[in-house]
Amino acid sequence: MSKFDLETLRHSTSHILAQAVMEIFPGVKLGIGPSTDDGFYYDFDLPQAITPEDLPKIEKAMKDICKKNQKFERQEVSKEEAIRLFEEKGEKYKVEILNEIDSDKVSLYRNGDFVDLCRGPHVDFTGRIKAFKLLSIAGAYWRGIETNPMMQRIYGAAFPTKDELEAYLTNLEEAKKRDHRKLGKELDLFSLHEEAGAGLVYYHPKGAMLRSLIEDFMKKENLKRGYEQVYIPHIAKIDLWNTSGHTNYYRENMYFMKIDEQEYVVKPMNCPGHILIYGRKTRSYRDLPIRYFEFGTVYRYEKSGVLHGLLRVRGFTQDDAHIFCREDQLEGEIIQTLDFIAFVMKTFGFDFKINLSTRPESFAGTADNWDKAIAILEKALQDRGLPFEIDPGAGVFYGPKIDVKLKDSLGRAWQGPTVQVDFNLPQRFNLNYIGEDGKQKTPVMVHRAILGSLERFIGALIEHYGGAFPFWLAPTQVSILPVSDRHNDYAEKVSAQLKEAGIRVEVDSRRETIGAKIRNAQMQKVPYMLIVGDKEEQAGTVAIRSREKGEIGVKSIQDFSFDLRPEMRYNS
Repeated sequence: MSKFDLETLRHSTSHILAQAVMEIFPGVKLGIGPSTDDGFYYDFDLPQAITPEDLPKIEKAMKDICKKNQKFERQEVSKEEAIRLFEEKGEKYKVEILNEIDSDKVSLYRNGDFVDLCRGPHVDFTGRIKAFKLLSIAGAYWRGIETNPMMQRIYGAAFPTKDELEAYLTNLEEAKKRDHRKLGKELDLFSLHEEAGAGLVYYHPKGAMLRSLIEDFMKKENLKRGYEQVYIPHIAKIDLWNTSGHTNYYRENMYFMKIDEQEYVVKPMNCPGHILIYGRKTRSYRDLPIRYFEFGTVYRYEKSGVLHGLLRVRGFTQDDAHIFCREDQLEGEIIQTLDFIAFVMKTFGFDFKINLSTRPESFAGTADNWDKAIAILEKALQDRGLPFEIDPGAGVFYGPKIDVKLKDSLGRAWQGPTVQVDFNLPQRFNLNYIGEDGKQKTPVMVHRAILGSLERFIGALIEHYGGAFPFWLAPTQVSILPVSDRHNDYAEKVSAQLKEAGIRVEVDSRRETIGAKIRNAQMQKVPYMLIVGDKEEQAGTVAIRSREKGEIGVKSIQDFSFDLRPEMRYNS
């Protein structure tokens, strides 16, 4: 089934959901009901709360509607006639939508006694819909505006066949087990605190270790590729953001403050700061390309309703970099960046897919420069043989971009790396270099993040591995489990030797049974457990248990440490 046909099926299922809710709950007012990537939802304004216990009843009513095999009939009417119809029904939200439509004619869809305002298309008959499941209920402000009424949103999944639906539901259950918010708490990685502010992440020691390992890896790889590390402040006067255009194009996402009667902005992006560093002195064509990178923390306003663990936050850190180059160097820099992305994704175990995001309706700079930038990005992707899809109008205001979506072990896509070509900001900030002909020229700027947001990347990483990180990334690599208190000293001796070898170790010296200690280490997803008792202490050995393989056997501390060397390398 094509993407278009699948969207049609799912949108048709949302109409059947609305029809069923109207049959069961008199007085309901309808919002909207689009298709989604996996199914559909519909928003309802109800005098009573829908509960999870209501979903089977609604689902049964939907199945009854499907069995009746009602025909979906399109009817084109005047806008005025449609307004009268929905006013008579008391459907104020439909009337609101109609009043904003700039057309004399609108389309309605009917099946049975149910009628809805809709562009369509729909399947021919309700009987075509055979595999769906209602999943959850959530609150949603009408049209996403917090001052509007709160509606009840019912989510569902729909597929062409029951087998596809069952496979999706199985995947969904696995995804629940891997939820990074759940695992973040269980593995003691991070927390969020409403009393300190929504969307702000607090890394615990183990989470901080995971993040540090990622940062250390990325720092090493950036330096290897000719990048220079910089640091910039977290705030800057508004003048800087006026020059960059952010106050015009990005204002609703920015935080403002006043200091000594001067307006400042908490930085939403790092690029203006890197531009200031570049612009501090005269550059020659021989100096280019210049590549700056930093782990830059930025702050952007997100509505509270869309905040989601590490995946959608208000404060996050990017592995941000900006390349200042000549136009003749641009394609080469983009190709090198694409190679860097492919290397990093392979290292962390992700497949990926690529979108090329083109010019939005509201943009800075000239259309000619945008077209040139898009063509260069497209050619670089083609030269590397990387398949991609065009995402029309999804570029940022200053330039087009390559968007890379990580594909995890469950086949889900996560926003990750970006590569953006920018002719605009260097012109706005009057950046230049002296060309080979002795004349001043304007450099081109490449905005580049390999991981994207560290928070989002870590969230995706947790779910990809289900918290069972590969050895080189595990915050705790080895847990030493003394059989009783009298073996604690030997456990500490083993720990010291392993730490000397660069292995991250913890000793579980709690007064628990060895079985309880093993279960705890297994739940904490520690790659290796070393059990030490009388025999091991006398022989100077350890009994080894693997997270994946169970009991491995007994080895000397030195042999165990030596055998771990291949796993300690990130490219093992």
